[in-house]
Amino acid sequence: MDEILAQFPNLTETQINQFQQLNDLYQDWNAKINVISRKDIDELYTKHVLHSLGIAKIMMFKPNASVMDVGTGGGFPAIPLAILFPETNFYAIDVIAKKIKVVQEVAAALNLKNLKAEQKRAELVTEKFDFIVSRAVTNMPDFVSWVKGKTKKQSLHDLENGILYLKGGDLTEELKDFPKATLYNLSDFFSNEFFETKKVVHLPLKYKV
Repeated sequence: MDEILAQFPNLTETQINQFQQLNDLYQDWNAKINVISRKDIDELYTKHVLHSLGIAKIMMFKPNASVMDVGTGGGFPAIPLAILFPETNFYAIDVIAKKIKVVQEVAAALNLKNLKAEQKRAELVTEKFDFIVSRAVTNMPDFVSWVKGKTKKQSLHDLENGILYLKGGDLTEELKDFPKATLYNLSDFFSNEFFETKKVVHLPLKYKV
């Protein structure tokens, strides 16, 4: 939590309170429905919350922008981002119902009015978004096939509409067919060794009718 306060010093009292509540909420829900590995739950703020907020080091979402989180699991990166950007609209989906239940319950406990969570496959989503975020749910070629055609035509941000993907390791092979992808090293922003190989990948997606 100290690292979050250091990295994001302009948080409101409401946001600080919401971030502080995450630990107890996830400890409680994880005891009922295992959405975070047992070894990671004690490092929730580093491995899940701060990692999710790595996207905010690359992109400051604007008010009324729309962001879809595909394969949200227990709500990452959607919930931390929804706290940080209360005027941006987030839509979190996952195919596993019990995980979506946790996301819905945590969002309700935090009074996150800007986050909607549903059990759904990405291919079945018909809305269009400014950005699609995710945290290493699959390889990039498969992910692109799931979400192509789901971005809005007009870009409101400095980066083109498309994918913001949290991924680690050597991505050379995985991204060889995506020359427009840009990699941002999270180690440039966060000193914890956990982030040494972690990246945010931005991949613009063409608008499709």
